[in-house]
Amino acid sequence: MTLIIAAFALLAIAGAPLFAIFSGLSVFLFHNEGVDPAAAIIEFNRLASQPILISIPLFTFAGYLLARSNAPKRLIQLSRAFVGWIPGGLALVTLISCAIFTAFTGASGVTIIAIGGLIYPILIQEKYPEKFSLGLVSASGSVGLLFPPSLPVILYGIVAKTSVDHLFIGGLLPGIIYMMFIAVYSIKVAMPLDRIHFDWNNAWLALKEAKWDLPLPFIILGGIYTGKFTVAEAAAITAAYVLIVEVFIHREVSITKELPKIMRDSMILVGGIKLILGCALGFTSYLIDAQIPNRMFEWISTFVHSKLVFLLLLNVFLLLVGTMMDIFSAIVVVVPLIIPIALEFQVDPVHLGIIFLTNLEIGYLSPPVGMNLFMASYRFGVPLFKLYRVALPFLIIMLLALLLITYVPALTLEPIKWFFPNEVVPKLP
Repeated sequence: MTLIIAAFALLAIAGAPLFAIFSGLSVFLFHNEGVDPAAAIIEFNRLASQPILISIPLFTFAGYLLARSNAPKRLIQLSRAFVGWIPGGLALVTLISCAIFTAFTGASGVTIIAIGGLIYPILIQEKYPEKFSLGLVSASGSVGLLFPPSLPVILYGIVAKTSVDHLFIGGLLPGIIYMMFIAVYSIKVAMPLDRIHFDWNNAWLALKEAKWDLPLPFIILGGIYTGKFTVAEAAAITAAYVLIVEVFIHREVSITKELPKIMRDSMILVGGIKLILGCALGFTSYLIDAQIPNRMFEWISTFVHSKLVFLLLLNVFLLLVGTMMDIFSAIVVVVPLIIPIALEFQVDPVHLGIIFLTNLEIGYLSPPVGMNLFMASYRFGVPLFKLYRVALPFLIIMLLALLLITYVPALTLEPIKWFFPNEVVPKLP
């Protein structure tokens, strides 16, 4: 058995598809235990029956449409017109634009290509230091992962069987604080630089240009946070709204030439995610049946007796995961293992989700294989080792924000009580 599992691990390292690894492992392990291997397939039915699942393709399609249109350019112009006059204003524009765009696309790599490619030359033109500009653009690529309608948040909710609405509410304040840590450092760096003056005409023109894009975040955030509609309904509204605006109003996406390709590309991503998710859940079923998480907790509890120490070790572990795995694979593989252990240490599942996703945000920027570093190196033609150096200050700042988010759970959990005052929250075991 050990040799078979080692063989699957070698296949994964060699680049075999994750869904094949998970499905093969599931069938082998169930068969080895004398259980019908068809049990590994049952999880597909459970996955398909979840109403929240429909939100994944709809939000992904909307994100791809936005990426192919001129929405990133309009977003930068609007942000610059209204906050560009503040010290470090252009750095704040970068943060805000990237956060909004990453929240809608769910992919930091797309953000670096779409937003970073537009704003990096402007940062250099405004005399921001080159090293700071590279580090800022690379770091900002993942700052929006905690905000609605972030795809990783939805995926975490499905895998962890946790309310996605609660996760979106719980991630709002930590996400803002995470951005503020970077913003304070950016303002400090930019203090000696000249600032642009606020101009009502420029602001009005930018507002007019973005008049169809601007309502979208408010519709989605307002609807979800006020409970007017569910996440799945928000996804349908988002996809329909973006389609109408970009195809029929702005006419920046051709309905015959570009739209079919956008639909195909976005659904390829969704298909890959769902295939991996379904196969991984079969593997997870075996782990739960075999009481692997319970055994892991018993082993950990012999060395760790404090919740604070557990959270510290959890962060170290998740940072390593974030540097080696993409966010979707990390969620479906790691979350089912750590949820039972975290519950034993009295860690709320929503708080755990925010800790988990924040770590993966930082993992995008962590050497040696952080995805943002590779994307920035490719996009700007900069050696990878240079990006390691320029990313270091931002990495330190992000880690400080992570510690605050980890050890002050009220930042995550109190807003949920404000928005859902009448809802009974299950007690932890």
